[in-house]
Amino acid sequence: MKQLERRTWAEISLPDLEHNYRALRAMLAPGCRFLGVVKANAYGHGAVRVAQKLEQLGAEYLAVACLGEAVELREAGICAPILILGYTPADCGGELLRYGLTQTIYDAGTARAFSEAACRAGKRLRVHVKADTGMSRLGWLCGGAALERAADDIQAVCALPGLEAEGIYTHFANADSDEDYTMEQFTRFLDLLAELERRGVTFQIRHCAASAAVLKYPCTHLDMVRPGIALYGHYPDPSCEGLDGSGLIPVMTLKTRVASVKDVPAGTPVSYGCTHVLERDTRLAALTAGYADGLPRVCSDRLEVWLQGRRIPVVGRICMDMCMADVTGLDVHPGDEAEIFGRHLPAEEAAALAGTIQYELLCAVSPRVPREYLEQDGDKTL
Repeated sequence: MKQLERRTWAEISLPDLEHNYRALRAMLAPGCRFLGVVKANAYGHGAVRVAQKLEQLGAEYLAVACLGEAVELREAGICAPILILGYTPADCGGELLRYGLTQTIYDAGTARAFSEAACRAGKRLRVHVKADTGMSRLGWLCGGAALERAADDIQAVCALPGLEAEGIYTHFANADSDEDYTMEQFTRFLDLLAELERRGVTFQIRHCAASAAVLKYPCTHLDMVRPGIALYGHYPDPSCEGLDGSGLIPVMTLKTRVASVKDVPAGTPVSYGCTHVLERDTRLAALTAGYADGLPRVCSDRLEVWLQGRRIPVVGRICMDMCMADVTGLDVHPGDEAEIFGRHLPAEEAAALAGTIQYELLCAVSPRVPREYLEQDGDKTL
């Protein structure tokens, strides 16, 4: 991309993505499959390019949130199996079959609808059954007294014509920081598997470990793991740091550019609402990034950017398309680059200022922000 076209952009390091993949893969037992989670545009990193890289590296499965995300990957030439983790309308069975997708099944009614669609088409739809062991989201409740009922329903679903029940999975609610609850969920899942096996119902792929469990609980890896945030170089919780043995590296660096620099006298208000009044003569730089690009407006007067090897404070309210930074004492010029988060400023810092988590900050990087991909040889491509 020409420099004049770049106001705010995200650099995505495919070598760092590969590093994280290999670091996580090294933690798995032989034969354990690797599912790369690329939902939400690969957590803001660009689903197609990330999926292409993961497929090249040998990831056995990919996962998305919805049908539209899966279709985008298929139409881009991705051939790896794709699991849809969330809701797909019951009348979309034809699309699932046409694109060769794997659908999560979490209730009997939808399962019957997909079974009928598959039978009409003379095909088999691959599905993964979802068990709710304590997340209280999708899936059959299977704790305590609900175990028998869940096993009854799942056994019936697996017997439906036109469905290939390849897998079964659950999701941990607090693997980041609550080992007791995580192990309670895992035990419920194992109890369900044992009850189904007693009835003659088995699955080729059993999975429950997302990023935190991959790092902290090897016993939960089973037949496949589902790293998401860790794949992109971020630990789901500080307690997970260092558990991968080689260190995860953030894949995205969000950058912006200096639009103008000017000297402003003390007593001058800055930005909307005049909430920040300069206490001294100040050199201000206007940066070409705002909340429409993904900067949380709640970080106004608190965020820092990295410019000329230093942390620089943002002053005044963050605007839709711009923000202002105090560059007093620096030789800053229009066109200079500034890092919003990345190698020098962890996304976790800005997320904490915004009262959220790094997941949200990464996903919030706007579609209008171009993603530039750093290849192995250092070249950049769009």
